[in-house]
Amino acid sequence: MNKPETTLEEIQVNVKVKLAFLWTSFMFLYLYVDHFHLYMPGKIDSILQGKVFVFEITQGFIFTALSLATIPMLMIFLSVSLKAKSNRLVNLIAATFHIPYMLFNLAGEAWVHMVFAAAVEVVLLVLIIRYAWKWPRIEA
Repeated sequence: MNKPETTLEEIQVNVKVKLAFLWTSFMFLYLYVDHFHLYMPGKIDSILQGKVFVFEITQGFIFTALSLATIPMLMIFLSVSLKAKSNRLVNLIAATFHIPYMLFNLAGEAWVHMVFAAAVEVVLLVLIIRYAWKWPRIEA
């Protein structure tokens, strides 16, 4: 008896869901790089002395860092909740803004894990830009 040929089912995933998952992946990398940064020799001592890289740890520094991290966190939700036109624009702006910011994080002492994560983060951001740019269109 011959078995009938089968093929794997392909499910079309909405662009909003793709964007939300890309932002989620980006956030995991973002958080893990900061977590593993603490394993680097001298980093905890530097933090205990009130410094991160060349920056003094102040309320303003922590607020700025949290504000910058809040953008991709919110983009996970906004990617599935905003209407298409504003969704596309916000994703294009947020992802484009984050590329130089992620590369700036390589300033100073950049270990291999940081370079690897920055490369993957930039790829994820480029994918976000690509999906948002090529947002599917329908006849009005």
